Amino acid sequence: MTLILNHTLVRSGDKELAARFFADLLGLDVGAPAGPFTPVRVNDGLTLDFDDRGPVVASHFGFLVDDATFDALLGRLHDRPQIPFGSGPEGGWDRRINRLCGGRGVYVGDPDGHSYEFFTAVPE
Repeated sequence: MTLILNHTLVRSGDKELAARFFADLLGLDVGAPAGPFTPVRVNDGLTLDFDDRGPVVASHFGFLVDDATFDALLGRLHDRPQIPFGSGPEGGWDRRINRLCGGRGVYVGDPDGHSYEFFTAVPE
């Protein structure tokens, strides 16, 4: 059996603001409300469902992206100095990227304490 992650909840203080923050990072659309959730479709197989009904527990979400998506994301981050981003656990929010695994990577902090990691290569 093939196992595919289809959706996951992202707890937030304000689901509309959190969904808009994430969607704006990647140039995505915020979907119409789906029950208690505000969805952002990441790709054909994955949706993040933002939910503000429970306690926020900071989480980490890692995304493999292509170079064009990474470049567009970096442009948006450089245009928004209020958004913390950086090279990762060792460098923190140093507003730099890392070059792990032969690609590029960056961590982005959101207002609810989540970290989104975007990288262009995976370990072989």
